[in-house]
Amino acid sequence: MAMLEYNEITVKKHIVIDGVPYEVIENHIARTQQRKPQNQTKVRNLLTGRLSNMTFHASDKVEEAEILTKEVKYLYNSRGAWWFCEANDPSKRFQIPEEVLGMQAKFLKANTIYDAKLFDDKVFGIKLDPTVDLKVIEAPPGVKGDTARGGNKNVVVEGGAVVSAPLFVNEGDVIRINTETGEYRERV
Repeated sequence: MAMLEYNEITVKKHIVIDGVPYEVIENHIARTQQRKPQNQTKVRNLLTGRLSNMTFHASDKVEEAEILTKEVKYLYNSRGAWWFCEANDPSKRFQIPEEVLGMQAKFLKANTIYDAKLFDDKVFGIKLDPTVDLKVIEAPPGVKGDTARGGNKNVVVEGGAVVSAPLFVNEGDVIRINTETGEYRERV
């Protein structure tokens, strides 16, 4: 069980507080006059998706969370829950709520194998590739000369995500999207 000093609690680290795993989203070490330094962090609860602020002092030590991965297959989503099964056992189904998956939920492709992230045998997230190729299922026609909005229009891709794409992108095209920012990259 690795213990982290207050200054080792940095972005992308996973820590355990009172038995709950958190991911560090932001951190800033503040040194004020005549006070000991503090590490001010913003963390995300990996089980609920909730964000909160935590401050760690020079005397604090925190347990690093042991995050495991296993292969799972994405099946479908229904009423705010995303359904998966174990990659080698379709009868073992489970769901992950939208709050936990966050923005990346919109970029999952049905019947695709992903690496699930686990803490204490509980799945709390899915590791996506940095980009995903999705088919455009709805695109308004591009109006010639309509460059007031920077020459972009909103298109809907499989999975239901709305992405701002250039005017030349049409229904049926496959486009590459950055899964971290949700931004259009290129037409494939």
